[in-house]
Amino acid sequence: MAVEANMRDVRTYRFARVLEQMREHAVPALLLYDPVNIRYATDTSNMQVWCGRNPARYVMIFADGRIVAWEFHSSEHVWDGIDLDVEWRGATSWTFFNAGHEAERRAETWGAEIVDVLRTHAPGETRLAVDRLDPFGTVYLEQHGIALFDGQLLMESARLIKSPDELVLIGASLRTAEQGIQRMREALRPGITENELWAHLHFENIRHGGEWIETRLLASGERTNPWMHECSARVLQNGDLLAFDTDMVGPHGYCSDISRTWLVGDGRPSGEQRALYEQAYAQVHTNMDLLKPGMTFREFSEKAWRIPERFIKNRYCCLAHGIGMVDEYPSIAHQVDWDSAGYDGRFEPGMTVCVESYIGAEGGTQGVKLEQQVVLTEHGCEPLTSCPFETDWL
Repeated sequence: MAVEANMRDVRTYRFARVLEQMREHAVPALLLYDPVNIRYATDTSNMQVWCGRNPARYVMIFADGRIVAWEFHSSEHVWDGIDLDVEWRGATSWTFFNAGHEAERRAETWGAEIVDVLRTHAPGETRLAVDRLDPFGTVYLEQHGIALFDGQLLMESARLIKSPDELVLIGASLRTAEQGIQRMREALRPGITENELWAHLHFENIRHGGEWIETRLLASGERTNPWMHECSARVLQNGDLLAFDTDMVGPHGYCSDISRTWLVGDGRPSGEQRALYEQAYAQVHTNMDLLKPGMTFREFSEKAWRIPERFIKNRYCCLAHGIGMVDEYPSIAHQVDWDSAGYDGRFEPGMTVCVESYIGAEGGTQGVKLEQQVVLTEHGCEPLTSCPFETDWL
């Protein structure tokens, strides 16, 4: 799928955003393990899902723009074509898989090298931001005078505002998701299993150079209530509701997060199905109309569409959330959850957001999941996908 984004400009913008956050928080060095953070900062990718579970590659970025990269075995080639000031080293891993009962000793070897690199490239500095770190590593660094800072705060803040070229890449991911959704729509029929239907989205993603799908959230019939059933071998029946959430990390590592609900078979939805759909549609579109730059997260939560009492128990986990390479900051709590889960902030132009809805009564037999991915502009928000809703049900 053709993409007209200037990748050099994308990389320059993203790296500058990281350095800006480091300067803002007076952090001389940032150690990254999260594969998504490494991808954002350096545009290098190596076995993303595997490395998310197995901390086998990591990079340290310094405030002056230099990078020390500890790469997985014989994988320096993943940096080919990347125009950054990089010093390569071999990674040390102390997971039990890699180190067995030598894990603590390996962690000490790793820690001694981290401390040495920090003192060599940032003499006199003891502050180090880290996005993820296992216990042995944390203990070693703190015992050797390193003051740790939350690197995830830096990276989530850096990833918050998308450049015009990033929006092009997000669009490429969404077009791939839309093709997968269309393929699912054409295959939708009574007799197919949930797993078979879900495979069509994976096919289009991989065919267009996409990467992985974060969840398996596709459910039919009674499995649509409550939400969060992942797809199974259940056979779709005529008249079922079929709901899904793509959570698809597509080309160039950007996520497409679209939820839709369909009817299985050639009939018409029942009165109950239409009523559920109308409520979910109203929630998404009312909240989209409300969303605008300058609004605080709390204000959005307080003014958001009111969920009828019978649907409160099974509400979706948030009103909206940021989206970029994966789900990102912020996550906006419902008003009823604000005291326990809410935090404030402010919407800004250039943020990309997913507006969420799940409508299903407690004890009910079916439910509707909808979600729209949007970008905030100076005037409000604009949908990033034209994937249709079932407006003839309204």
